[in-house]
Amino acid sequence: MLYKNYPESSTGIFVDKSELSGRNNNNKEIKSNRNKNQVKPKKEKLMKKLIVWGLLLIFFSWSPAFASDDVKMLKNELEKMARTMKTLQKKIQALENKTKEDREEVQYLSNRVDKTELHTSTDRVSLSVGLRTEAHNIQYNDMRAAPSSFVQQFLGFSGNTKSFIQGQIAAMKANGLVPAAEKYDAENDFLPTNKFNIDMKAKVNNNLNFAGRLAAYKVWGDSSGVKTNSGSLGDVTLDGNTSSIPHGDTIVLERAYFVYSKILSDVPMSFSLGRRPSTDGPPMEYQRNSLVAGSPLATIINWQFDGASLNFGLEDVTGVPGSAFKLCYGLGFEGGWGNSYSLQNASADVKDVHMFGIIATLYDDDESFSALVNYAHAWDITDGFTGLTVMPFISYKKDDGKYYFEKNYGGYIGRMEPASAIGDWDGASLLLRSNLSEKFDADVDVFLALSWSHTDPSGISKNPYYELMGQGLLSSDGNLQARHGYSIYGGILFPMPFDAKWGFEYNWGSKYWFNFTGAEDSITGSKLATRGSVFETYYLQPVISNNFFVKFGMKYYDYKYTGSGNPLGAPIKISEVNSLDAIFPVMDKVWDLSASITMRF
Repeated sequence: MLYKNYPESSTGIFVDKSELSGRNNNNKEIKSNRNKNQVKPKKEKLMKKLIVWGLLLIFFSWSPAFASDDVKMLKNELEKMARTMKTLQKKIQALENKTKEDREEVQYLSNRVDKTELHTSTDRVSLSVGLRTEAHNIQYNDMRAAPSSFVQQFLGFSGNTKSFIQGQIAAMKANGLVPAAEKYDAENDFLPTNKFNIDMKAKVNNNLNFAGRLAAYKVWGDSSGVKTNSGSLGDVTLDGNTSSIPHGDTIVLERAYFVYSKILSDVPMSFSLGRRPSTDGPPMEYQRNSLVAGSPLATIINWQFDGASLNFGLEDVTGVPGSAFKLCYGLGFEGGWGNSYSLQNASADVKDVHMFGIIATLYDDDESFSALVNYAHAWDITDGFTGLTVMPFISYKKDDGKYYFEKNYGGYIGRMEPASAIGDWDGASLLLRSNLSEKFDADVDVFLALSWSHTDPSGISKNPYYELMGQGLLSSDGNLQARHGYSIYGGILFPMPFDAKWGFEYNWGSKYWFNFTGAEDSITGSKLATRGSVFETYYLQPVISNNFFVKFGMKYYDYKYTGSGNPLGAPIKISEVNSLDAIFPVMDKVWDLSASITMRF
């Protein structure tokens, strides 16, 4: 079936349960006594009449003056009275039984009222909890890295000007003095993790709702929250990925926003503001065995950010089932807060990163088919984001115009911050989802997403290391060109015995494919950012419906080009990587075997 998300909420006022309980008990006693008092007088009157007629019968039967006909008449009257009394006794018994049933019903309703009033008084915000424990076996095959001797030679350029260093690098390339990167394998046989979240929902009234999520994601045995940098954005603790990839045992705010809804001219409208539900969007719900968790399509945006949205429900206007149109805004980076240049007279060439998007539901019948389109544009993408990481070496530029490199022997944590704007980005995706139960008499789900990206570089990074390499937005050696990228993502889920599901997914990204999916829940890196192919299969076995289930999975990454998910530098074919391209390790093929247990309530 197609996965839908139906929000829950609770409303109510504060009341004293003990006061309610006392009031209800008094009402029950009054009703019970009233019923008993109604039955008792009828029974007493009937008994008195019977005694009087009995005495008269005894008296007149012994009186010789009393005629036999009169005696017969009295006997008939007594028999008639006895039958009437028997009938009345049955009615009285039935009334008493009915009174008992009424008392039990009153007690039942009273208990329900007490529980409901207590719930609405104490649970103004409904909470749900999720916990996933997962273990990975990860194999990295044919990794590429520069020999340590070449890294030392590169660091030896320290203390020289940009023209001198770039001239030396060009000469090495021209004379074939740049060695090939070394190949090696790496592995992590057992990598266990815990992912925890608390979801909050509240309905203030019919027009105003709130939703939020607190989350933590950690590797067993590590709560440092900071990683050594290996050249990936996932190695930096960023605002966009704090709860989506492992960063220790700190509980962070993943999302918190309100939704104000109103119907204007027969068009349902809603406005939302806050930290957005922008992670794990469609079609990631299939492999997560969950409802749709975010609104942007995960093929182009899977990233935590703050912003706003304005949604229009168009089903009644267009007559197209489920049709809707949403305008979105997000702020990816704030340049004027907390950076070394924020309060300086001469600020760096860094602007705020603003993003605008459109999400259109073209068709959605809630059962068998849906079609969605997502377009997004980002202005002035920076050459990084603010965050924390441990760099293997530190590069900096002094006022004399010379560049310096130092190894980070102490493993010191550094605050990363962008140095310049490098260009604009566009992305678009079309997602088709269908349930084939009507055609094949089986609960089979399929989906297909076709995506496109466009990068338009505006300058070279001013980060000292990337500046020396002449790198900009998907560009190197100062060669700034606009690029188009493409991606295909498809999957199918089959029903299995014992309510299980077996899923198969495949995605491919072209050489210049680039998206913002750094918050994808994938410990080996975003598969939807891959420049190359990823094959994935998983088996979902419910234990207690979808509240407690087991998942077994396998992913195989086959990278064709470098820099997946990274905006800096021109992609290079993996088979052609040399030591200059592999100052940071380069991945080629990766196997990720996993098993997890998930609990939700």
